Amino acid sequence: MTTMEPGGTSATIGEQCRDLGRLSTQGELGSSIARIMKGYSPRDIRQLMQGFSRKIADLDPVYRTRITEKVVEHLHGTWHTIRLMEQKGAFGRMEAPLPSSAGRFWDMVMHECDDTVPDRNLRLRFLKYLLGAFPMFVLLEPAHPAGTPFPGGESVEYVEGTYYCPVRERANDVGGALCPFCPALQTPDGSKLTSPYTASEYRRQQFISHYYQNYNG
Repeated sequence: MTTMEPGGTSATIGEQCRDLGRLSTQGELGSSIARIMKGYSPRDIRQLMQGFSRKIADLDPVYRTRITEKVVEHLHGTWHTIRLMEQKGAFGRMEAPLPSSAGRFWDMVMHECDDTVPDRNLRLRFLKYLLGAFPMFVLLEPAHPAGTPFPGGESVEYVEGTYYCPVRERANDVGGALCPFCPALQTPDGSKLTSPYTASEYRRQQFISHYYQNYNG
């Protein structure tokens, strides 16, 4: 496995995606992601956050604050979790097999990090996917933490050992979305899990498209 170096190209990322797609256990993937992450720095995390902040600048200020808090929690929390688990040697004890969708995920990442598409910072784009893959495939948790809000008052929830997301099955047709690979279940319609303030389907779809098309940039 090649260590990620600053200024990575689609060829380098493609090689790493192929390597990651051949792994078979959660521990192998966790260790490999930790190794690649050594080519990044806290400054890269800040750049990811700055880019996200610019792209949601037109959202309602109250909602913008709430979603920003959760994105910060995801980015910084995952970064520190990877480092801590590596330091403790936790990956060597994780022998459970990876979910069957892991291979398809890295195929998708390789496609999304194609440098034929202009105006993309491939290093940061790949970093975003690494930070999304770790919770989903190594920890079996959603990439968007419990409490991540969506328009209308709904949010990702953790109830009796199960994660639920109100848009889990509504972003499968959005290119580069993490939703098709997420271990969360779709929040049941009409369930007590959902907020009494329900967003219209149009507003949900509008947000999903905005969020993924921008945050995946």
